Amino acid sequence: MKNVTKNESTDAISVVETADEKKQFIEFPYHHYESDNYWVPPLKLEQKKLLDTEKNPFYKNADIELFLAYHNNRLVGRIAAIIDHRYNEYHNTKTGFFGFFECVKREQTARLMFRVVEDWLRARGMEKMEGPTNPGMMDEIGVLVEGFTKYPSILMPYSKEYYDPLLKSVGLTKEMDLFTYEVNQDNVDRERMNRAVDIVSRRLPGIKVRKIRLKKIREEIKIIQEIFNAAWKDNWGFIPLSTEEFEYLAKDLKTIVDDNFAHIAEVDGRPVAFSVALPDYNQVFKTMDGTLFPTGIFKLLWNRRKINRIRTALMGVIPEYQGKGIDALLHREAIENGRVYNKYASEIGWILESNIQMNRVAEKIGGVHDKTYRMYSKPLL
Repeated sequence: MKNVTKNESTDAISVVETADEKKQFIEFPYHHYESDNYWVPPLKLEQKKLLDTEKNPFYKNADIELFLAYHNNRLVGRIAAIIDHRYNEYHNTKTGFFGFFECVKREQTARLMFRVVEDWLRARGMEKMEGPTNPGMMDEIGVLVEGFTKYPSILMPYSKEYYDPLLKSVGLTKEMDLFTYEVNQDNVDRERMNRAVDIVSRRLPGIKVRKIRLKKIREEIKIIQEIFNAAWKDNWGFIPLSTEEFEYLAKDLKTIVDDNFAHIAEVDGRPVAFSVALPDYNQVFKTMDGTLFPTGIFKLLWNRRKINRIRTALMGVIPEYQGKGIDALLHREAIENGRVYNKYASEIGWILESNIQMNRVAEKIGGVHDKTYRMYSKPLL
């Protein structure tokens, strides 16, 4: 074990350098959460892909260093230091990130972990630290601070309840909260939603909502990329995603996307908005141990037909059409299709706490605030 720093000879931080250490880094959460009823083990092969600096296009413009934390020679935590150069170029800032944070409930260990990450970022000219991002803003982000007695939806994290006070105890402060809402077939306000649809249809008589064409996914991804980058450009944490990043994302998602819950809205034939909801495969993954072989693949194939939830993971409306109710139109399409295709509930989010308009839309259609995730920051000067 290569020590980076020590604290009274009881704590040590090691840089991940070998294949075995990287395996320990990936597998630590599976032991860390083994007694947590609501943690869902992600597929280990997907975790490996996230950290593959050769194949994941995120790392073409980013640097990462992985660390393992030990107490009395026992593995008790992990963390990553990350610099996203495109984020800094876009925002004209010097911000580094921490990610993949997991730690036992021990302030001294956490403090040492962050000291190492902060030193690594500071040595590379960073003036502020934010996180967690795992590894980027389009991946799983944030720490769960509300909603511990519910399973996380697909591509959303779960955290120990003590993480929020632990992070605050080592000097991090809240940067932004992210909300999710649950809309189900019992609480959805169909009357209000249908009125909104009528208003939108009268206001924009040329509007049409169509399914994403999975057989022409490359063309559709290009449309979604243009809408997404235009719709989100003024939002906190945004950076425009490259075609390569979108195609990499699409390659993963197209195997699970159901076109009954993925739509593009057009006005007079011009794409102006999109929404992508994913079947909540976490309902299947929670019955597995993070591995597909030898038996996991059969559980996946057998149990996926029982999935009765979706997660509206991506949505965007180009600026000139925002505030006109198109987002409600897209939500309605997914909800009504849910009645037909046996999807009882949808999780909407995450939504920035500062995005008042989108939070109101979720509430107006009957959404109930379900979970809160938190992003943190700390100055490095």
